[in-house]
Amino acid sequence: MSEPSVFTRILQGEIPSEIIAQTDRVFAIRDIAPQAPVHLLVIPKSADYRDVVELAAGDPSLLAEMVELAAVLAAEHADGDFRLIFNRGAGAGQTVFHVHAHVLAGSLSEGSLGG
Repeated sequence: MSEPSVFTRILQGEIPSEIIAQTDRVFAIRDIAPQAPVHLLVIPKSADYRDVVELAAGDPSLLAEMVELAAVLAAEHADGDFRLIFNRGAGAGQTVFHVHAHVLAGSLSEGSLGG
């Protein structure tokens, strides 16, 4: 059995972090190394899916719930516009293999963080 992910440990209170929003199945925290003025993470409470491809195939309604919470957070923390990023695989920058979405907002330009 593998070790619990950092996100599972945050959710269980083993690692301190402020949960800024949550539903029954999803929670959100601030990224510890922000890449934009607003950089939040939206994370399923379940660790059943390693990446967004697995999540989309296994539970599309959970993926939709993540996107919905991302939109709510962007409205609360920025002007409602946001960039939503899922990294899939180590070569794409994924370092935690518990699916999560990066919500970036605030003064983003097309040239920043890729196109």
